[in-house]
Amino acid sequence: MSDLSAFDLSKKRIVVTGANAGIGQGIAVALAGAGAEIIGVGRSSMAETAETIAAMGGRCSDVTCDLSDRDAVRRLIDDVWQTSGPLDGLVNNAGIIRRDDSTDLSEQDWDDVLDVNLTAVFQLSRAFGRRVLQAARRGKIINIASILSFQGGIRVASYTASKHGIAGLTKVMANDWAAKGINVNAIAPGYIETKNTAALRNDPQRSRELLSRIPAGRFGQSAEIGDAAVFLMAPASDYVHGAILPVDGGWLAR
Repeated sequence: MSDLSAFDLSKKRIVVTGANAGIGQGIAVALAGAGAEIIGVGRSSMAETAETIAAMGGRCSDVTCDLSDRDAVRRLIDDVWQTSGPLDGLVNNAGIIRRDDSTDLSEQDWDDVLDVNLTAVFQLSRAFGRRVLQAARRGKIINIASILSFQGGIRVASYTASKHGIAGLTKVMANDWAAKGINVNAIAPGYIETKNTAALRNDPQRSRELLSRIPAGRFGQSAEIGDAAVFLMAPASDYVHGAILPVDGGWLAR
């Protein structure tokens, strides 16, 4: 296998949740750049992502879905499979965060975060796995974990719990499906320049504290998460199962 073919995603059809902006957009654009057809899923418009991919000569369509709606999530993979054709990959990127002290975090904020960040990931992965196995195809799932899959964080109890859950779900599904032709892995981003980290980056003191803790000395870019996703979705990673790949500038090594 040549170096180029090991990272070729031509003729692959991949669902990316939360592909409208930030890390999800970076992943969608990178996968499309490697040749994949992208189906972006989320509540917000995918127009910017679709335009960027089209300008590269790639293909991107969108499906509107509220990932907090369990009934809608249950139907999603089957609907896409029937209307767009068989799928080769699923990237569970969409997520939300609620910040509050653990004594004050509401049950609603707990439920909201777990529904989108963990329950929807389980539902989508289960549906994808069923379809791939029934069709006797190969498939790949990438879950977006976090450095908080390994650490506690501050004032983000529901988010941290959900990302620890993603780490465990990634491993158990890899155990279940590795011998059946489905790779399940995860990427754990560090501090990436997105809307979710804007407040931290715009706070001079907090920004200095974070950068002093990152060996690379800078915040990451969404495209760098996309590059990792290309590897985990491509033939180059066919023997990689249950891995959680940190893309964090060395944060966890510190």
